[in-house]
Formats: sequence, structure tokens, C-alpha cells
Amino acid sequence: MSDIVGQTEIEHLKSEIEVNCRFLHSFVFFLIQNHNMNREFNITGTCFKEDHYMADVSRKLADTFDMIERGKYFIINRPRQYGKTTTLYTMTNMLNKTSDYLAFNISFEGIGDLAFTNEGTFAPLFFKLLARYIKRKDIEMAALLEKMSANIANLDDLANSIVSFVETTPRKVVVLIDEVDKSSNNQLFVSFLAMLRNLYLERKDAPTFHAVVLAGVHDVKSLKLKIRDGGEQKFNSPWNIAADFKVDMNLQPFEIKPMLDDYVADKGVKMDTAAMAEDLFYYTSGYPFLVSKLCKMLDEDILPTKEVKEWTEQDLEYAVQELVTENNANFDSMIKNLENNQELYDLVYNVVVQGLNIASNPHESANNLGLLYGIFANNKRLVIHNRIYREVIIDFMTANMGHIQRANGADFGNGYAKSDNTLNMELALQNFQTFMREQYSKQDRDFLERHGRLVFLAFMKPILNGHGHDFKEVEISEERRLDVTITYYQHKYVAELKIWRGPVAHEAGLNQLSDYLDRLKLTEGYLVIFDHSAIKTWHFEWITHNDKKIFIVWV
Repeated sequence: MSDIVGQTEIEHLKSEIEVNCRFLHSFVFFLIQNHNMNREFNITGTCFKEDHYMADVSRKLADTFDMIERGKYFIINRPRQYGKTTTLYTMTNMLNKTSDYLAFNISFEGIGDLAFTNEGTFAPLFFKLLARYIKRKDIEMAALLEKMSANIANLDDLANSIVSFVETTPRKVVVLIDEVDKSSNNQLFVSFLAMLRNLYLERKDAPTFHAVVLAGVHDVKSLKLKIRDGGEQKFNSPWNIAADFKVDMNLQPFEIKPMLDDYVADKGVKMDTAAMAEDLFYYTSGYPFLVSKLCKMLDEDILPTKEVKEWTEQDLEYAVQELVTENNANFDSMIKNLENNQELYDLVYNVVVQGLNIASNPHESANNLGLLYGIFANNKRLVIHNRIYREVIIDFMTANMGHIQRANGADFGNGYAKSDNTLNMELALQNFQTFMREQYSKQDRDFLERHGRLVFLAFMKPILNGHGHDFKEVEISEERRLDVTITYYQHKYVAELKIWRGPVAHEAGLNQLSDYLDRLKLTEGYLVIFDHSAIKTWHFEWITHNDKKIFIVWV
């Protein structure tokens, strides 16, 4: 028996090695054929290796290839601008460069709602989409598909035509469909998925698609199918045959570095590519759009202004400062999603402003929406996906606090900026104390309990004045601390915000702040204490704690 088991394991291992070898051969050939020296960083639409600098996502593609090789039906559900369309394009081309596969890459975007009016409209259109895709590669096959579409009047005909078409080719037929969200709320689309499911379940008796890959923001496994119009009874999801797509599409530093190496080789730009890849990941957490956007800004906006052609850490920090104040479709979409869902807004507020430690529960509606839209990272507790998103969210949430910024009156010439491009944080906190003393009273205690951190961030915004940003670094403790790490030009400052809980908690907070300063290799820190005592001291002082100088201000 053990010999049989051992032989089975060996055969399985041989099969995996064969799959990986076929994939690597196809991928290397694909890269060689599509190399071009005149490339740029792309942030819109499909990325093409011959035109754009691309991260090394070979491991992600290998995992996706393996799922297709094993005949899986699955959906790549990721937020907007996450590389889904490029993944489908690249995977389709690689499959078609082998002799084993015939792959179709189609999209439901742009076909219009009328296409889903009835089966008589949609069913033949599906074959027309297949024909449109293959026409550039195989005119005869496109003609066959067009001819077959003329005899399709409903989903039953479509199912029979799929079987008939698959029987005409010895290759494994794979269909990849982009933008399925465009129709996911349509009952006809749900029925279409059910038809594919039935063919999948009967694949041993009649040939059908070897694999089907859908791409969109939402996971269509949650859709339901009515038995008849107006009927109350529903089947389980018509896509319950789908395998889970667990490929991490965030770009890791080791995947970003080869893209930067290509760029350096092409353009002759000086750069520590390993360090830059780490820094890009620090700000973006690997969100593909943000990585490419920052690289594009560095290449096209910042580099031409420099005498020495190099990328530095300071250049990247400047690009980040510019990016967080920019209007673009990605940020607009995120803000729209927050504006349109109060429950999601409140949840994000509690995480990013209040610093609450909330366990992630994807079955909870607001939590799930935050994951779908890419606002939250896939983590055991709720955290904003990346530092740039946190900045954009804070700017959005402080937008209705213009009265704070006007009362502050901060501008670049009033003493906050020193001649060596350092920030006078001591003056900023003293003025914040003055502002709080003049603008808020005991009656505002409940408001400040909830919004005090947001008031501070709104106050600091005009002081930074486009020359810095404040990243919220959450540190969970009994005091509900929230560290604000401020970057101003190339300088960093840490301001800890906390509510006064007595001397014992205060001492613990000083120890934690000191440890945090150690991790950032800083010798000075700042502490803002929201004191809701009946009688306030309105005190401020410099102290030395664990060899760290700490400026404390009570407000």
C-alpha cells in the first residue's frame, strides 16, 4: 500500500513539474518576444510588455496558470485598477502560444444593457464576442462562430452550441470574461452562469469549456437564481462550482524591483532599486495602480527637473505629497463609495481617525464593502489598505472642517517652516493649544472625545502646506493611542495623541512613545494630551524620558 501511495505522490510531483516547465517556457518566450526599449509606466487600461514597464508577476501568473491547467472555474474579484484586465490579457496570450489551449478573452463592458434584455439577444451575442476576439488570429474559426451564432435563440441553444464548438478542436478551450460586474445584477446573467455550471457538472458526458475565468470587483458566487419570474424560491448560487482565487495580487518588493531594474537599464537612471522597491511598498502596500502612478510621477514629472538623473527617497516622498492632493479616478471612486454608504464611512472613520482595534468580519456588510473596494487590507483586524489611502481619506474627512484651517491661518511664511526646511513642531503645538482654548469649551467635550484627532489633523493640514504629510500609525493599547508620523521634506516627526487617563497610564504612554521613537531612530517626540478634566492646566513642557526629549502639550 505504501508503494502505491509513494508512486502516486511521485506522479503528482512530476505533473506539477511539467506544468511549471510549460508555464515558464511560455512566459520566457512571451517576454523575449515583447521586449522594447521605448517603454513607460502605465496607469490606464491594459499593460503591454512591449510598451510598459511591468512588475515581475510570474509567480502570480504561474498560480493562475495552474488553476486553469486543472480545469478550474473561478473569478478574480479585486478592486478597480488592480491588474485584473492585464492578467487576463497576459494569460490569454500565453495560453494561445501553446499547442494545448485555445483561449478567448472577452469583456461585457460596452455591450450595453439591451444585450441582457432577453435570451434571444444575449445568447447569440456571446458567440459573436468569441468570434470578434478570434478574428484577428483565425479568420476561419471566427466565420464558424459567426455562422453558429445565427442558429442560437436561447440559452439552451447556446449550451448545445458550446458543446458543438468544443468538439471541433482538439485543444482545451478556455474563456476569460472581463467586467462581469456590468451585468451581475441582471437575472439573465445569473441564468447564464447557471448554464455554464450545468455544462461543467456534465463535462464527463459532453465536452465543454476546460476553464472559465471571470474578472470583476464583486464575487458573483453570492448571486442567486430565481426559479421563475416572481417566484420566491431560489437555488444556491449558480457559481458555487467556482474555486477560490487566493492569488495575492498586491505587488511585493521583490516583484517591483525587476520593473525598476528594467527602467534603469533602459534609461540609465541612477537608483538603488532594492531600496526604492521597499519604499514604494511602504507607501502603497503593493496596490498596483499606486505603485505605477508613483513611478510615472517620478519618471515624467520629477526626473526632468533634476540635473542628476536619479531617483532618491526624497524624490519619492515628494511624489507621495503630490499624489495625496491629486484628483484622479481611483481616489474619486473611493470617496464616492464612502459618501454613498454611511455605515462604511463610520467604520472607516473609527479605524483611521479613532484608531479603534476592530476585528475583520467579511460577513458584515460594511466590512465586506471596504474589502471589495480596496479600502481595507485583507487582515485579521481592520486596517486601511495603504498609507496613501489613509491620507486621502483624512483629507476627505477634514474637508468639512475648513473653519479650523481658517482659524489656524497657517501659511508658509508665519514661522512654522525653518530655514533648513525643518518644521517648528513646538510652535505648531503651542498654537494648537491656543486654538483649542479659544474655540472649544466644556460643552464640546463629547464632540472632542470623538473628533479631537480629526480636529488636530485638520489644524496641521495648512501648516504642512503641500510640503509634507501626516501618516497615521495606529498603536493599540489601553489608552487607544494614535501616533501621527509627520513627514516634512526629508524630516520626520512623531506626535502621539491620547486622552488623559491619569498618571499611571501617562507613564505607560511615555514608555510606548519612547519605544516607538527608537524604532524610527528619532531622539525627539511630541505628545498631545486631550484633558477633559473640569479644571484644565493648559500646560506645556519639554521633558526627558528614556533618553528621549518629548514636548508635551495639554489641550
